Amino acid sequence: MTRIILVRHGKSTYNLERRIQGRLDKSVLTEAGRAGAKQVGDILGSIAFDAAYTSPLQRAKETAEIIVSRLTNPPELQPTDKLMEIDLPLWEGMLRQDAIDQFPEAYQQWQQHPDKFSMKIPSPEGEIEHFPVLAVFASARKFWEELLSRHTSGTILVVGHNGINRALIATASEITPDYYQSIQQSNCGISVINFGFTDETTESNKKIAVQLESLNLTAHTGEIFPKPRDGHRGPRLLLVRHGETDWNRAGKFQGQIDVPLNDNGREQARQAAEFLKDVKLDFAISSSMLRPKETAEIILKYHGGLQLELRDELREISHGLWEGKFESEIEASYPGLLAEWKISPEKVQMPEGENLEQVSIRAIAAWREIVQSVSGTGIVVAHDAVNKALLCHLFNLEPEHFWKFKQGNGAVSVIDYPHGPDGLPVLQAMNITTHLSGGVFDQTAAGAL
Repeated sequence: MTRIILVRHGKSTYNLERRIQGRLDKSVLTEAGRAGAKQVGDILGSIAFDAAYTSPLQRAKETAEIIVSRLTNPPELQPTDKLMEIDLPLWEGMLRQDAIDQFPEAYQQWQQHPDKFSMKIPSPEGEIEHFPVLAVFASARKFWEELLSRHTSGTILVVGHNGINRALIATASEITPDYYQSIQQSNCGISVINFGFTDETTESNKKIAVQLESLNLTAHTGEIFPKPRDGHRGPRLLLVRHGETDWNRAGKFQGQIDVPLNDNGREQARQAAEFLKDVKLDFAISSSMLRPKETAEIILKYHGGLQLELRDELREISHGLWEGKFESEIEASYPGLLAEWKISPEKVQMPEGENLEQVSIRAIAAWREIVQSVSGTGIVVAHDAVNKALLCHLFNLEPEHFWKFKQGNGAVSVIDYPHGPDGLPVLQAMNITTHLSGGVFDQTAAGAL
């Protein structure tokens, strides 16, 4: 497995002034930006990195230098142009509001249809039509191609910018450029991407190409998760996976068997409750099954008077005749089907149970109803398969991409609808487990669904 720790640079002078930076190299780190870089270095300090790459632009390069200086065994820092920020040559250096005022139609397209957004760039041969988002996606693909040919295993630090980091996450996860604005990257936010991921708890498991373990972790900076973007007018949903059960820990398939939380699961729920206790919650929704319901009830102990709504459509996938069985028992009864589930989950019909399309249909229908009916901020507590189906839905990914998103027991993901319930969502942060482990890696049970 090649594990990538992806970091956005610290707050810069242009960030502070609300200027568009692009590839202009006049912006430098602020004191807050340097402090944030130190916080990143401290939380990553004990990790053994095999290599470190950075954008050559000074705001990213200084961030990377500060991080590396605080590592126990610092690798050599390697600048590469393929990590340079998105190129916005006609807007660079402008105040964001000035760009909005002077180029209203272009700015609206940049926000709503980034894959179609272009700039006419003068050249000796005449105007060239430049597509910034498509170009930064191409740069991201080239970076991954070179890095993965050089590093077939190990842990790699990558320090970049908002735009290139979004493109790196998207190209790794097969998210298309039209969803560029649906991925958040905060200053000093940390994301973890696993290539060639294998569940090492079982010998029979085969590799999964890519897993987004977490996205935009910010708790190390003192901000438990990102604030809504300017002009935000829709709901914020905190998608939570239930705490651990004995069957999670043992690796036994539970599905719709109503297994309760174990003591560790209740502790995870308490830690999630502590994590969210200062967040004003306006609604609370849960799968009707015991393990998410108890998780939600523990979280709501800090939010007295809030009624918990239970929804059957958010129940876990029905594994049918697999339920209550270990992987070895499933393989003995259904040779090869478990391996196919791990490689091509969209093709598997659970014996006397559901397939992923059925789960997705009911979960997405419920999610859409929730988004239309709520306002403010609230929790939605569900299950591994349901949460992954919902995360795929945010980016219009088919069920074949199911394994791309990790959901740990007690983890929190933050999903905003900044343009209202009918607009594109923004995944602000995903699979936050820092409140459980204190570190950036998800250390929850790797057991069955």
